[in-house]
Amino acid sequence: MTYELEIQIEELRAELRNAVGGTERREIEAELECALAELAVIVAEQDGRLEAEPPF
Repeated sequence: MTYELEIQIEELRAELRNAVGGTERREIEAELECALAELAVIVAEQDGRLEAEPPF
């Protein structure tokens, strides 16, 4: 899962470099921010810094 997410992040970065308009740039930036946050959560879960399930 992380591999696919990392590929998506690199694709979004490439799109951002080629973005023409401000609206397009903001949309891509928002998608990129979400993907980076999702990757951070996955990495934290794998490292044991974050529990995948909330405590009861």
